[in-house]
Amino acid sequence: MLKRIKDSILDILRQADWLLLCLCCGAALFGLVMIASATNFLGSWKMVIVQACAIVLGVGIYFLMSQIDLTEASKRWKWLLGFGIVLFLLLKTPLGIENNGNRAWLGIRGFPANIQPAEIVKLTFILVLSKQLVWVKEHWGLRSLRSVAFLGGHLLLMVGLYYAISSDMGSALVYAFVFAAMAFVAGVAARWFVIALLGGGAAFYLLWELDKIPDYMKERFMVVFDHSLDPLGAGWQQTRGLLALGSGGLFGQGYMQGTQTQAGEGSLPARHTDFIFCVCGEELGMIGCLVVIALLAAIIIRVLLVARRAETPFHCYVCVGVAAMLIFQTVVNIGMCLFVMPVIGLTLPFFSYGGSSLL
Repeated sequence: MLKRIKDSILDILRQADWLLLCLCCGAALFGLVMIASATNFLGSWKMVIVQACAIVLGVGIYFLMSQIDLTEASKRWKWLLGFGIVLFLLLKTPLGIENNGNRAWLGIRGFPANIQPAEIVKLTFILVLSKQLVWVKEHWGLRSLRSVAFLGGHLLLMVGLYYAISSDMGSALVYAFVFAAMAFVAGVAARWFVIALLGGGAAFYLLWELDKIPDYMKERFMVVFDHSLDPLGAGWQQTRGLLALGSGGLFGQGYMQGTQTQAGEGSLPARHTDFIFCVCGEELGMIGCLVVIALLAAIIIRVLLVARRAETPFHCYVCVGVAAMLIFQTVVNIGMCLFVMPVIGLTLPFFSYGGSSLL
């Protein structure tokens, strides 16, 4: 019995990608340290404890997941698809929690943390889409209208359902980017991407002109092009974030010494979530920001190297989907902090507070 347990443990350890695990843990621990500073003004360790528990659970789940044959799991794609749909629909029940206009969390009374379904469903979405890409490529090819419509229907189902319920544009865009990256790598004809970009751009312009886009969304786009437009309203978060980043200089003001980071509620907003990168810039300077970027880049490159060595197209697509998810969230979040992209509520992977995302 003991030998069997020992062999199982050794097998789990052999299956793990230790370089990737160390990079992820390094980024998560760095993020934990920054969250501790960002929430220091609250006088509570609750968020630090929740994030630390998520790291421990995440590492445990990492080893368990390394034992799962994804090819076998993908054969149950109907269950995976249904699981994602059910999680989204739960947001319409009393379990759904609304925050800042987005009904994107599930909560149970008495439970110390909430669950963000979009973060969990990203993984099942990637698995199901990888399975679809392989099947469509084998049976229909990836150049026909039928193939693109079939694949696009999956995206529209998940994104449409989620956005209709939650109004969370940020997560919806992550799904769209993941879909585009996976479809491109699989070999979907380039003309379909051109058509989608032109059609999407035309639709956005039409909706803008017809006033079908909410005013707050319009303002978030407009302040990116004119920072002086509404510095005390739509541009408040990014104006304060850019001020925090710039004040850090090369080496920062010192850990737990940031002027805005350690100030009260009216200072740097969302400092432990969307603007954690600004906290790093203010307290650890440009050097700290470069370390953050280097860690995330190393994780993404490692995932892409695994994709390149994958034995089957299915496994390659899974890796590309995960890498695309990390790339989009990293670029958009840092772009938000630098005031070159609109605020769409995307966190920085591994660094921002959020148990569901980290898990």
